[in-house]
Amino acid sequence: MAARPKPLKGPDKLVFLLSFVPYLLEQRVVDVAEAATHFGMTEEEIREAVRLIATSGLPGSTGTYQPNDLFDIDWDSFEDDDVIVIVHHVAIDDAPRLSAREAAALIAGLQYLSASPENADSASLASLMDKLTAGASAAPSRLAVAESEADASLATIRSAVAEGRQLEFDYLNARGERRRRRADPLRIISQDADWYLQAYCHLREDVRNFRVDRMSGLLVTEEPIGDHSHRRVPDTLFQGSDSDLDVVVDVSPEALPLIADYLADSSTQEVDERLRVTLRLAHVHGLKRLVAGLPGLITVVAPAEARAAVADWAAAGLAGYSDAGTMRERRTGDR
Repeated sequence: MAARPKPLKGPDKLVFLLSFVPYLLEQRVVDVAEAATHFGMTEEEIREAVRLIATSGLPGSTGTYQPNDLFDIDWDSFEDDDVIVIVHHVAIDDAPRLSAREAAALIAGLQYLSASPENADSASLASLMDKLTAGASAAPSRLAVAESEADASLATIRSAVAEGRQLEFDYLNARGERRRRRADPLRIISQDADWYLQAYCHLREDVRNFRVDRMSGLLVTEEPIGDHSHRRVPDTLFQGSDSDLDVVVDVSPEALPLIADYLADSSTQEVDERLRVTLRLAHVHGLKRLVAGLPGLITVVAPAEARAAVADWAAAGLAGYSDAGTMRERRTGDR
């Protein structure tokens, strides 16, 4: 026998009522039993809520309640057939709406999310996009998120994961080395704007993380993946090892949460209004991307090879801008 839901109290009841009215307006016609099942409540609690709604409203300019200032329901349907139909509602139409531009931006973001493997064919995202379109103050502009090469790779990887088949691909690691790999795909996860495949690598004979935008020439083979139930697949992308490099950096306090995955420990030291912490990285090449993502917020202190790697990388980037400027000047002078 199912346990009876506990009666709602104070704030919980208010939260329920705030969601109950939009639900009734969206459903238009709904049985008391159906509403009770939807909210996990008893039928009598739903009837009580309907009676409360019918005495609620928004006072007019005189400060008193007039007939049109209150919610009203079809009482015959409610009392005779246990069916809820709101025939007059107030205040809801006065709620602020998103502009067409705001709705379009949100819809574009949802389109991007719906393209990710874990959200493929998500009915919830599709429903939310429809509601944003209908609820905007004007028709949103039609925007689309262009598919990138990584998006196409994700579709192939998702297929391999779903079918339980091995993948072959060329992989460019952080050191600039490219090599053909064969792997048993296990899971696809994201970190900030990047997508990663967690897979058992047949070359390394262990579970490895592969950044999707560094994978090319993907091929789903006919070979099924092996049994890896005995292997521990890390919950996080970055796992420490004995060969990791400790890098000391000074970081702005507000940026510290952004590098939490790389922290070697929780110790910090205040230096010139910044926090000195130690990061644990697989190699110095990973620093380039980290520093680029936090411009002006992080400074590499030690070791010397880490400082040199970041300095050389920054100098090469600056030189690229100088070369581009020289080429523009030459083209201008030829005219």
